[in-house]
Amino acid sequence: MISPDYCRTMAAYNAWQNDSLLIAADTLDDAARQQDRGAFFGSIMGTLSHLLWADLVWMARFTGIEAPQVGIADSAGLWPDWAPYCAARREQDAVIAVWAQAQTTESLSGDLSWYSGVLGRDVTKPRALLVAHMFNHQTHHRGQVHAMLTAAGAKPGDTDLPFMPA
Repeated sequence: MISPDYCRTMAAYNAWQNDSLLIAADTLDDAARQQDRGAFFGSIMGTLSHLLWADLVWMARFTGIEAPQVGIADSAGLWPDWAPYCAARREQDAVIAVWAQAQTTESLSGDLSWYSGVLGRDVTKPRALLVAHMFNHQTHHRGQVHAMLTAAGAKPGDTDLPFMPA
C-alpha cells in the first residue's frame, strides 16, 4: 500500500505545507487567527491546534512516546497562543521527518492496536493504512486552514506536491 519513500515524501510535504501556513497566518493578528470561521474546529488557530494534537497522537501510537493528555474535544484549544504553537509545530514536523527516515517495509507492515477515545474501545488496523491516514488527515485540515487564511486575506503558498522544493 505505502512504502518508506512515501513516508519520507509525505513528511517533507507536511513540513513544507505547515511552514507555508505558518508564514501566511503570521501576517494576521491573533483576533483573525482566533475568529470562528465556521470550520469544524472553528478558527484557523483551532484547526491548526487540532492538527498538531492529532500528529502527536499518531506519533505516540507509532512510536510509543507519550500522547497529549487531552482528547479530541479539547484539541482545538491545546495551543491558544501563536508563538508556542509555532515552536511546537516545527518541533513535531522534525519528529515526523526523523520517524519517516527510519521507516522500512517491515516497520510499515502488520497491524497496530490502540485504544480509541473517540470510539471508546480497542481498535486494530493495518499499520500502513494508519500511516496513510495520518498524512491524509494533515492534508485535509491544512486545506481547511488554507481556505480560511485565503478568506482572511492571507496568501498561503502553493500546495501542489509535484512543485515541492527538493
